[in-house]
Amino acid sequence: MRRSRSRSRPWIVPLLLVAASRGWAAVGDAGPPTDPVLESLIEQSLAALPELKAAHDADRSAHERISQAYALPDPSLQVGVQNDSFTSWEVGKMETSWYSIMWSQTFPWPGKRKLNSRVMELGSSQFHQATQRLVLTTEADVRRAYLDLLLARDRLSLLDRLEAISLKSVTLARTRYEAGSGAQSDLLRAQLEVNRIKQRRWALQVQADNAVQSLNRLRGHPLDEPIATSIHLSELPLPSLQDESLAVQDALERSPELAAARIGVAERESSLELARKNRRPDLTINAGVMPRGGDFSTMWLVNVGSTLPIFTRSKQDKAVAENEARAAAAGSSAQAIEEVLRLRVRQRATAFRAIDDTIRLYLDGLLVQSEATAESTQAQYEVGRVTFAAVLEANAGFISDQDGYLQVLVQAQTLAIDAREVRLAPASVPGAGPLELGAPSSSSPPGSAASGSAPMRSM
Repeated sequence: MRRSRSRSRPWIVPLLLVAASRGWAAVGDAGPPTDPVLESLIEQSLAALPELKAAHDADRSAHERISQAYALPDPSLQVGVQNDSFTSWEVGKMETSWYSIMWSQTFPWPGKRKLNSRVMELGSSQFHQATQRLVLTTEADVRRAYLDLLLARDRLSLLDRLEAISLKSVTLARTRYEAGSGAQSDLLRAQLEVNRIKQRRWALQVQADNAVQSLNRLRGHPLDEPIATSIHLSELPLPSLQDESLAVQDALERSPELAAARIGVAERESSLELARKNRRPDLTINAGVMPRGGDFSTMWLVNVGSTLPIFTRSKQDKAVAENEARAAAAGSSAQAIEEVLRLRVRQRATAFRAIDDTIRLYLDGLLVQSEATAESTQAQYEVGRVTFAAVLEANAGFISDQDGYLQVLVQAQTLAIDAREVRLAPASVPGAGPLELGAPSSSSPPGSAASGSAPMRSM
């Protein structure tokens, strides 16, 4: 055991020192981790994603409706002639024959144009919030895909370590078998583990390739274009979440969905006021001149007309009732979104505390202990004090703990990304998972199954 502990120090002690220097805490506002490669990927994606371009164009088109809604209805112009005969031209000869130039303009009831413009302006603001949501989601998608890429590549590196352990086990099992102190089944089992590692490597490479393709699609590059990474998950600064009250306030202020819902309430209220004003008639003014030619004086005409809202009970009143119901629904929707935001902040805080405890457990000794156990078991196998199955079990526990640590780091980063995105979807809350008493490793991170990939074990 003394020899095993000394072997573990060169790589685990610096890790513990780095973790301590990061100041891992459960509150704060540091935000999700980043690096120059990630920042470049985010910038490229925000500039190239077709969905964002479409959203910006839709936002711009909605803004152009505002002035249209405020403008007066188009006037009408009529030019005609009245002639008192079918057989001769009588304009200038008869008093009742003339040319006519008629102009007509409708004027909505005072306040209607302003309200109509206000409704369109609020609708444009909702389009803007939809664009803001897509911006936040795009950035979050890039960060998540980048984490997937780092996790896949770090797990491939971990697989290299597992392969080195397995090859060492093959050599040890062959040596004992040739010396007559070991069973042939031990050698065959060790060789089987090496082949299973190859199978696992192919699956992890697919995960890495999928992450690269997702990032390239987001930034508009060829799907198979390589993406170089120079950082590992354990080197990322561990994120910290804000104090819950501050996090709730931040979420309520930055949520595009809540902003859009509140704008929707104002829009419905303006639509309701407009519906009430639609009970009032619109006015139409007609004016015209009628030159009669010759010695006859020019005539002129002015008249004022209006619409007759005689179907108010079945039309305008129903529109008022409709908009009252829509305004009430909009208010309830805004309240629901606010409640969901508060719930998500609380869920992230709860999950974050569990992840914080799990990371402390790993760093406070679990990683060191699992490696020491694996090395000690292998040393005892060399002298015939334990079975080869015990070696495989210890190795599986060691690799599973390393893999679990990587995945719990990803969970911590993902919670911070969710907070930055002001995500309404449920958080990836760690779960207890199935109890596996006596399994190779009982230290799998909370919710490791939720991370999308199972821990690696020596199979």
